[in-house]
Amino acid sequence: MIGNPKYKAQKEVKTSLKMGKKSYIQRAICSLFLMASITMNHSAVIDIKAKGAKADGKTDDGPVLMAAWKEACNGPPPSSLVIPAGTYLVLPPIMLAGPCKGPIEIKATGATIKAPPELAKFKENRWITIRDVDKLTWTGGNLDGQGQAVWKGNQCAKTASCALPPNIGFTRINNSLVKDLTSTNSKFFHINILGCDNTNFDHITVNAPGDSVNTDGIHIGRLNNLNITNSVIKTGDDCISFGDGSKNVRVEKVTCGPGHGISIGSLGRYKDELPVQGIWVKNCTIIGTQNGVRIKSWPNGTPGTASDMHFEDIIMDKVMNPVIIDHQYCPSGHCDKGPTKVKMSNISFRKIKGTSATKVAVKLICSQGFCDNVEVGDINLVFQGAGGGATSECTNVKPKVVGQVVPPVCTSAPKSKI
Repeated sequence: MIGNPKYKAQKEVKTSLKMGKKSYIQRAICSLFLMASITMNHSAVIDIKAKGAKADGKTDDGPVLMAAWKEACNGPPPSSLVIPAGTYLVLPPIMLAGPCKGPIEIKATGATIKAPPELAKFKENRWITIRDVDKLTWTGGNLDGQGQAVWKGNQCAKTASCALPPNIGFTRINNSLVKDLTSTNSKFFHINILGCDNTNFDHITVNAPGDSVNTDGIHIGRLNNLNITNSVIKTGDDCISFGDGSKNVRVEKVTCGPGHGISIGSLGRYKDELPVQGIWVKNCTIIGTQNGVRIKSWPNGTPGTASDMHFEDIIMDKVMNPVIIDHQYCPSGHCDKGPTKVKMSNISFRKIKGTSATKVAVKLICSQGFCDNVEVGDINLVFQGAGGGATSECTNVKPKVVGQVVPPVCTSAPKSKI
C-alpha cells in the first residue's frame, strides 16, 4: 500500500502534526516569501503604444521608444519590448543601450519604423543603435531609411571617411538572435554589426535598388562567431562585407543581387586593422551583381593578415567577375601605387557554377608574396557573350587546381611589380 495516494496523504498529515506549531509557522513564512518572489519575478512586457506611441507615421515616436526600452531593459527578465503593427516615425539618434537585467526581446512583427528622409535632421552619423546587450532576441519589423535623396549626393568613394547613418547598428550584442528583420532604402549601410560575439542573423531581408550608393546590406567587423543564414539581400553595394577583425563567420543560404557580391574587405586602408580569420560562405546564390565572391585590399595600404577564407557551393547567374582576388582595389581611381601589405593565405573557391557576365570569370590578382595556398576546385563558369568562352587571369599566384575547372585556371603565374 506504499504507493496508495490516500496512504501518502494520511502520512503527511500525521508528520505535520508531529512537527509542532513552531515548525508550522516557519513553513508558512517560507511559503509566503516564495509566493512573493514568484509574483515579483513576472517578466516585464512593455508595449510602446500603451506608453503613448502614435504610430501615425508623422509624430516622432523616438522618445517613447527609448523610454519603453529603458523600462523593459531594467524590468524583470526575460523582458519584452513590443512594437505593434503600424508605421512609426522615429527621429535620430535612437540609442537602446544595456546592459539589461537579463534576456530581452524586441517584438516588431508588422511594424514599419521610418527615418526622416532629410539628412539635415541627423546630427550624428547614426539612426538606431543597440549596444552592450547580452541575450537579445529581435523578431520582425521593417526599418525604412528613406535614403533615396541622399544617394544622389553620396561622395563616400572619394573620401577616407563617410559620415552617413546606417539603418541600424548592433554593437557588442552577444549570445543573441536577430530574425525576420527587413531593412529598406538605407542612407548608408543597412545593418552594421560590430563586436557581436556568438550571434545569429536569420531570415534577414534587405531591399534597395542597384543604384543605391554605399548601401552594404550587412557589414561585419571585429567579432567572433557569427552566423548569417536564410537571407535575401538586394542593394547597391556589397550584399555582405567583412571588415577587419572578422573571425569565424559563416554565411549560408543567402541570395544576393543586385549589388556588388559578397566581399571580404576592403582591407589595408586604416591603421591597426585586426586579422581576418575563418570565413565560410556556402550554398549561396548570386544574381546579376558587379562581383561574385571577392577578396579585396588596398594597394600600398597598411599591414594586416587574412586567412582561412572559403567559398563553396555557389551559384552565379549573369555575374560580372564571379571569382576575384583584387590586391589593387581602388574604386576612386586615385590611390597610391604599390603592392598590398595584407598577407592572405589558405583561400579556397570550390563548387562554383553558373554564368559570367564578363569574359574573365576567374581573376586572381595578387601582390608578389602576399597570396599563399590558394585552391580552385570544381569550377564551371560559362561566358554567354560574344568572343568565345570564359577565361581566367592570374598575377603572382599559382593556385592548386582540384577536379574539373572551367575555365582552366592559370597554370603559370605572371609576375608583376605589384
